[in-house]
Amino acid sequence: MNKAITDGLLLMPPAFEAGLEVWSSEDGTPGSTTYDTIGTAAVVPGDTDFGSCLEVFKTSSVQQLRFTGETSILPGCYLRIRARIKAISGPLPSVRIAGWAGQAGGVGVAGLVTTGPSATLVNYGEVYEITAIVGSGPRTGVDLHWGEPVLYGHFGLDLTGPTGGIVRIDDIEIEDVTSVFHRTMMDWVDVRDFGAVGDGVSDDTSAFVAANTAAAGRGILVPEGSYSLTDNVTLEFPARFVGSVVMPDDKRLILRRNFNLPSYAAAFADEVLGLKKGLQALINFADHESFDLGGRRIEVTEPIDVADAMRTDTYEIRRVVRNGQLNVVPGQAWDTGSISSQATYDAAQSYTLTNVSAVANVEVGSLVSGTGVGREVYVTSKNVGAGTLTLSQPLFGPQATQTYTFERFRYVLDFSGFSKLSKFTLTDVEIHCQGVASGIILAPSGSTFHLKDSFVTKPKDRGVTSHGLGCQDLQIDRCHFVSDEQATPATSRVSLGFNVNANDAKIRDNRFQRFGTTMVLHGNGHLIVGNHWFQGDNVTDGPRVAGLVLTYPNVKSVITGNYIDNSFIEWTNEHDAAPEFSSEFSFGGLTITGNIFTVNDAASYFSWIVIKPFGAGHFVQGLSVTGNTFKSLNGTTDRIETLDDSIASLDFGLTRNVVFAANTFNSVGQNTINPVTLQFDQLSTASTWTLDVSGYLPFGGRAREVTSVVAEGAIENNGASAVYAMPYVTTEVGVGGGDVALTWPEPVKGRVHVTARVDRPI
Repeated sequence: MNKAITDGLLLMPPAFEAGLEVWSSEDGTPGSTTYDTIGTAAVVPGDTDFGSCLEVFKTSSVQQLRFTGETSILPGCYLRIRARIKAISGPLPSVRIAGWAGQAGGVGVAGLVTTGPSATLVNYGEVYEITAIVGSGPRTGVDLHWGEPVLYGHFGLDLTGPTGGIVRIDDIEIEDVTSVFHRTMMDWVDVRDFGAVGDGVSDDTSAFVAANTAAAGRGILVPEGSYSLTDNVTLEFPARFVGSVVMPDDKRLILRRNFNLPSYAAAFADEVLGLKKGLQALINFADHESFDLGGRRIEVTEPIDVADAMRTDTYEIRRVVRNGQLNVVPGQAWDTGSISSQATYDAAQSYTLTNVSAVANVEVGSLVSGTGVGREVYVTSKNVGAGTLTLSQPLFGPQATQTYTFERFRYVLDFSGFSKLSKFTLTDVEIHCQGVASGIILAPSGSTFHLKDSFVTKPKDRGVTSHGLGCQDLQIDRCHFVSDEQATPATSRVSLGFNVNANDAKIRDNRFQRFGTTMVLHGNGHLIVGNHWFQGDNVTDGPRVAGLVLTYPNVKSVITGNYIDNSFIEWTNEHDAAPEFSSEFSFGGLTITGNIFTVNDAASYFSWIVIKPFGAGHFVQGLSVTGNTFKSLNGTTDRIETLDDSIASLDFGLTRNVVFAANTFNSVGQNTINPVTLQFDQLSTASTWTLDVSGYLPFGGRAREVTSVVAEGAIENNGASAVYAMPYVTTEVGVGGGDVALTWPEPVKGRVHVTARVDRPI
């Protein structure tokens, strides 16, 4: 670059022979004395070395020579001032390039170096060349570092030392030597050219801002060094970091044209800090909706407090983080925090523990365990002054006052510091927990958190945790969850894929591999579609555990097109402070259709669908199990469904609107069908025929209704005559109510087809 060429900038002072009225004997500013008015200098026309030149008689200890014209000092531009000189007679002086720095309004800038290196003339008639370079950046080789606010200079030279000597000076030259520091056709600007120091202490904020302004579409180079930025800085154009920056936690660096982790990692010389500052910029700057990790593997040594990194506690505008891996480095930072405290519970305040001992030591986000505590109950918030904890779910049966254990798992991405977070997406990201950390803990409130096309690999305890209502409308799509308990028997595993406390989760096309439990869902309106979860082990004829746990009785949910492998669906009401049936909806609103159910090497008492009431009086009031395939390998499963009445049973007299139809059974001892149509052959005459349909009825229910009785062939009496009368039906016959009775007007025999139901349709 040469500003004289590219911008038409006039740098070269006129020759001395053009007149001395533009050459000052002072600092060169307007009004200073010029050499055409004093008799100590004259133009010599024919010097053998210089041709036309200036001859000066030295009369003062520091004799100045300055061009009165204003030579512009531009950011990023470097000027070399050069002069040739020789001594003619008298005492030999020293000589140096010198100048005066001016700013707006013609005011001088104090505190600058204004003279270059000094050289002493040794021999008469010998030509000496002196030079100095002036520029805006503190580069090696720059003699006069003149950054902001300098706008121009008056340049020339100083004669120092003894007086009385005579010297001759060739025409002074000023030329652009920026190319010495930059390549000739550069497409970038350097922050040092705008005054950046890079010592980690000096405030370089204004230099970065100035470089950004001057870039005008070119790139911005941050060379070696540590640059302190004390305020928010936005770089509008691509920035390349050879050096790095340091900033206060609450200040943002915005890289508009290279908004990605590789750039932020380079900017802050640390991947994790770069990630945090990138996340901070993501939600505090509207120009980007996503932050690209650039395919990088980030070594994470401690949990990332996302709210603290982003410097906010509420955010509800769509933002995306994509394309990278967070790889946990084992260490003490991942150790689970655990404390046991005594507390009081009152079902009238179902989400609160009161009188909590050592409440200040209980961490928000802790898993709660104790007598009467259901699965996946967490601490949502705490009030130290009041001694209370707010829970994510009610407790079904604790003692009034008892000891609880609170375990705080350590998550790679911890969103619990937000008050509310909505519309946040992670896509194409792997969280590799290395068996020592958990994956993600959501904010306590918010909606539509979306995890898609991602991996959660080897979480120690949890893949994704909701400790409040930040799981409203949670979406998990096309993700792969891999447990760290592959070789552990199913009944000994403690890990969980994810949990939900709120409504409307969409869980689609995911794969979950050998967790203790794959998912625990409270709320309703869930869509569980196209997933594969498997929880088998290498134990022959071993028990299996629940894979999908529904803890809300009237779920209004769909389980469709899944591959449910070596685990079962468990349906409970364990998150109910008053689990006995009152006036609420009971177990219902569930559709299970088009799924593949399989199990291998399991105990025969295993079942794929289990209802477990935690209080008396409940019943099934809307359940459809249709079009599924059930298959048992290396053994026979007794039946596909069962009732776990270890706490309470169901009221079978209230069962209604239950359908088990069009399912396929392979190596299942007893098919479950409702309504069920059975053929019944009475070989000897009798006036009452009793038909046992109990084996086909779901959950050991009663034969509550017969919807049809159709004779096949003649119904004959003792005389072998056809009887055309119809029987009347008696339902719920027998000890368990699983038989139906047909009563005829006389003893008869024959074949009938009877359709019986465990329920009443309405």
